[in-house]
Amino acid sequence: MQEYLGLLIAAARSRIKQVVLAQVAQFGLAPQQFWMLVALREHPGLSQAALAERVRADAPTVSRTLAALLERGLVRSEPDPEDRRRSCVFLTPAGERLAGEVAAVAEGVRNAVVDGMSPAEQATVRRGLKRILENLDRYEAQVRGRRA
Repeated sequence: MQEYLGLLIAAARSRIKQVVLAQVAQFGLAPQQFWMLVALREHPGLSQAALAERVRADAPTVSRTLAALLERGLVRSEPDPEDRRRSCVFLTPAGERLAGEVAAVAEGVRNAVVDGMSPAEQATVRRGLKRILENLDRYEAQVRGRRA
């Protein structure tokens, strides 16, 4: 009997979250805070929208998570010089230090996820997961259309 793909994806996501939580709890970080610090270390100056896309979170989650990081003095926000309506998010010196400490955790988790997989297998999984996300977006739009 073949396992349902959606359940395997949910189980993998849950396991990743458990592994991250166990390793970053000592830093007082929630998994979303951890991934945002990592994203900002790797891509300084992201807008909230770009950060949401990068960590695959919705706008309210990003807003709440950034508020918590701002309160801890780990991030700062500056107006985007190209578009004053948008802000860019940067790590503070304290955020840089903490992100540097947890960077090894991110690398370890990322490596563990793909351990034993060839680059071709990784690319196949990546394409498959993107297709699933597209399919679900399309399905959700169809369902909304029927309700309207």
